[in-house]
Amino acid sequence: MQRSQNFLMANIRAAFLLILLASIVTACGFKLRGVTELSFKTLYMQGAKLTITQDLKRSFKTNSITVVDEVADAEVILDLINEANVKQILSLSGGGLVREFDLTYQVSFRTREAGEAVFSPVQTIRLRRDFSYNDNALLGKVEEEARLNNDMRSDAIREILRRLSTIKKSS
Repeated sequence: MQRSQNFLMANIRAAFLLILLASIVTACGFKLRGVTELSFKTLYMQGAKLTITQDLKRSFKTNSITVVDEVADAEVILDLINEANVKQILSLSGGGLVREFDLTYQVSFRTREAGEAVFSPVQTIRLRRDFSYNDNALLGKVEEEARLNNDMRSDAIREILRRLSTIKKSS
């Protein structure tokens, strides 16, 4: 009898803690990443072929935006200008060995609505990450660098979507 009461009390406490945790998380404004609210449904991409182009198209599809093949069919034109990956030495050891690198990813683009003749000013997204380096863990550090570069590209795509969400279509 005592054992079943302890079990029941433990379940009640666990349920209470779960409800409390859910309340705290929702009260702080936490929200799972979902679709971005965009004021247009069709987009034409032009310009340079960047490493993020395919992932960007996939993000548009996820957000119910159709990437069209003709400018005339688009509500918004996205002109991808360029991107750059830069890797710089951040610090050296006393023996002259590299200890830290600074990775920078930058992408530039501009937009215009279908009815407009002029593009918006060029917008640049610049992201950077630092990572420690050790020659003894070369394979692991190569993987870490690749993961950091992928993360920066993903962050850049989300930032492009956020910036496109500020476009308010003129009717």
